Amino acid sequence: MGQFDLETDAALTQLNWEELSKTPGGEFAEVIGDLIALTGLAGPLAIAGGASNLLLKIRKLAGASYASNLIFAITAVRNDLRTLFERPQEPREWIKSLQADPSFAEAISALALRAMQTSVKDRLKRLACIVVNGVKENDLDPESIDDMMRAAVELTEHDIGVLKSIYEMQRHLFSPREMQKEYRWRVDAIRSLWEEWWKNQAFSSYQGINGLAFNSSCARLQSAGLIASIGTKSFLAGPTMHDYELLPEGKRFHERLQEIAVQS
Repeated sequence: MGQFDLETDAALTQLNWEELSKTPGGEFAEVIGDLIALTGLAGPLAIAGGASNLLLKIRKLAGASYASNLIFAITAVRNDLRTLFERPQEPREWIKSLQADPSFAEAISALALRAMQTSVKDRLKRLACIVVNGVKENDLDPESIDDMMRAAVELTEHDIGVLKSIYEMQRHLFSPREMQKEYRWRVDAIRSLWEEWWKNQAFSSYQGINGLAFNSSCARLQSAGLIASIGTKSFLAGPTMHDYELLPEGKRFHERLQEIAVQS
């Protein structure tokens, strides 16, 4: 993911949300316009100059503070949109139309709000990924975006790793053929997958405190509505007492966290 290094280590002390959320129109609409203008249409020199202008406008919107969190996240969005636009297979006209799309303005507004809640760079990157992958999939539903962004700033890296393991274990269950089967068959399949998963994993990595961390991550993922317990398991392998099902929201969330720069 493209990053903007200038002053990203400065502390965000205060953000004037009332000014920032005046959409459409006003200075925030100008920031969105600048963001779209920087997708690579005008060449490197124009992009470099535009980055400076965008930085100044974000500073103004943020009042006297540096707003480094917002600068980091919104510039990552800018750079990833440029990467997306440069791929001929991606919907260029849809990307060009974002400036007039209220759902994109809402997504950037939601990103700005969540960026106030964390200074962890990995979490800020997640926010940018959610926006840009939403553009890629032509899916910027405000309610879904808000739920994913809340999870993006609340979950730990260990939580995200556990979700990835569950995703890789169960993603094939979302094929049209598998989704047509009775739910009781799905539960049986999930239980078998967990049993096999624990046999193939290095169990020692989940013993002791790591086992507690695994349980904690599952609890947080379930609280976020990304996985659901299918009840107490009947075998003792693994540190958790429950088997968990990957929910559609969890599948979508994991896929939206993937970085544009490394996608094929």
